[in-house]
Amino acid sequence: MSSPASVRCILESELSQHRSKESCWVLVSDRVYDVTGFLRRHPGGEALILGQAGSDVSREMEGPPHRHSKNARKWMEQYYIGDLVKHTAEPQTVRERRKATESEQMKEDQTGASRCSSVNTETDLVNWTKPLLWQVGHLGEKYDEWVHQPVDRPIRLFHSDFIEACSKTSWYMVPAVWLPMVLYLSWYCFTLLAQGDTRLFTTFTSEYTILVHKYSFPFLFLLGMFIWSLVEYLIHRFLFHMRPPASNYYLITIHFLLHGQHHKSPFDGSRLVFPPIPASFVIGGFYILVRVLMPLGMGLSIFVGGLCGYVVYDMIHYYLHYGCPKKGSYMYGLKAYHVKHHFEHQRLG
Repeated sequence: MSSPASVRCILESELSQHRSKESCWVLVSDRVYDVTGFLRRHPGGEALILGQAGSDVSREMEGPPHRHSKNARKWMEQYYIGDLVKHTAEPQTVRERRKATESEQMKEDQTGASRCSSVNTETDLVNWTKPLLWQVGHLGEKYDEWVHQPVDRPIRLFHSDFIEACSKTSWYMVPAVWLPMVLYLSWYCFTLLAQGDTRLFTTFTSEYTILVHKYSFPFLFLLGMFIWSLVEYLIHRFLFHMRPPASNYYLITIHFLLHGQHHKSPFDGSRLVFPPIPASFVIGGFYILVRVLMPLGMGLSIFVGGLCGYVVYDMIHYYLHYGCPKKGSYMYGLKAYHVKHHFEHQRLG
């Protein structure tokens, strides 16, 4: 946050000029916030903010119908750009303060830098100029509170540029890599079942085996999607949101690597979906499991359904962070629910 000597002074006439998607400012008491970059992320939709652009949203922040959480208010401070001056002309003190910060603001405008810091690097518990993965384990009892205070900035995890690149990906890489495999394996499984050689219980007996018909493929595919949804929920609920022991450096580090990083920086677009390289090891593990436990045709049919379910899940998750669903739609309610998970009740929902 800016120091008192460098606070930008904004006139009402200037505030009223920023009421569009290209530049949207709002007022809370006498503090002005540039929320242009937050429009698409707002769980209530960008229309709600645009409807209040250029005006005081203090009442809307307090509710009803929705009282914004402490984390949401902290998040908003990242968009603070200055204080409102309620005069039609600039007084001498305002001109002096503007002159004191004029060169600084000009430099920021030229470099394209934001006037609001996404995190206070001087007082934060970690050094943001270095990879965070090796630091968070030292936070101990402070880790759980720190990781659930979201910031709006990218996270670097590793020292190695190559490993760091493998830990991030664009959203479209998930369908680009895995959907062709889903299509191929779906065709392969159906043709394999059509041969009529896939039977259950062949490991135990040859008299009472059951033929797995080719028309059972859609049901096996849906079963795979259901199993994936259940497995993902259990992993998310009991592993991703475990509370690691404050005294265990390694469990804290693992928690941050698996999921804590996402809660610390929920709008880091490069970390919202599972990168294909590490995902391949997890998917490969599931593939080996179904090959061991089930006949080839049946096991692969369930596996490919689970793989498709994973792709759909990851795309929905990305959309809930960056999409703009229509108000009143199912996805609109789901987006609001998911954002509450990040800002209000991180261990629920």
